Amino acid sequence: MQIPAGPARADDLAEIRARGELRHLGIRYANFVTGAGDGFDVELVQGFARHIGVKYTLVYSDFYTVIRDLLGKNVVPKGDSVTLEGEFPVKGDIIATGFTVLPWREKVLLYSKPTFPSQVLLVSRAESNYTPIRGSNDIAQDINETRRILGKRSLLVMENTCLDPAGYGLKGVGIDLRAYTRSTNLNEMVPALLNGEAEFTLLDVPDVLLDLQKWVGRIKVIGPVSGEQDMAAAFRKTSPALRDAFDDYLRKVRADGSYDRLVRKYYPGIYRYFPEWFARNK
Repeated sequence: MQIPAGPARADDLAEIRARGELRHLGIRYANFVTGAGDGFDVELVQGFARHIGVKYTLVYSDFYTVIRDLLGKNVVPKGDSVTLEGEFPVKGDIIATGFTVLPWREKVLLYSKPTFPSQVLLVSRAESNYTPIRGSNDIAQDINETRRILGKRSLLVMENTCLDPAGYGLKGVGIDLRAYTRSTNLNEMVPALLNGEAEFTLLDVPDVLLDLQKWVGRIKVIGPVSGEQDMAAAFRKTSPALRDAFDDYLRKVRADGSYDRLVRKYYPGIYRYFPEWFARNK
């Protein structure tokens, strides 16, 4: 359920246990937070709430406001740095929503151990004349080949998200960037691509796995624009005990098999894309 904003509070583990409630900031995105009350991250954080002995509450947010909802401050990226501005209600205690670990986010957030793998891919309509790269064991070569296909053509992007072109050297290099601004819902990128709003768009692997099933025969993956990435839960820098408790919980669910059951439930095809990641993060 969605709850109204309360007064600004920035609690750590002891205060959350005393309050008796963990507020999970989630964004309707792919199978991480479906919007129907379930999802990979929803079930993961529900288990964490049980682990620390408190009630679970899901608080919906979006990619533009979720950090503000956690910190009570607007985060404004400025080149390689960020500034915190304003005063806003703190609406949640943890972000877990297919949330990519990005350098600018690490400046203001504490991340957990990785919860899921990702990578950003270049995608086009299936009927386009662009041929997917063959792929190799050299990710830098694959990215360069993908960039050559993109050239200076039109690219649908969403800034201040994991699909922000600035994070992949795609800004200020002559590409026809077309920012999607009608909403902050990354699930709308493929419909916009199919509607002809650009020749290409960026998607991450978890989203691509679902979109290739949803839009069968209508989109194709050209190649990568990033290397392997981590997704993780995010916390305030003033909540180290909560983050540490989550890491302990993550080790537990990986050891008892419940983590793998969640992965297979929501992303059954992900293992063949990232076998080394899953072997590394047992």
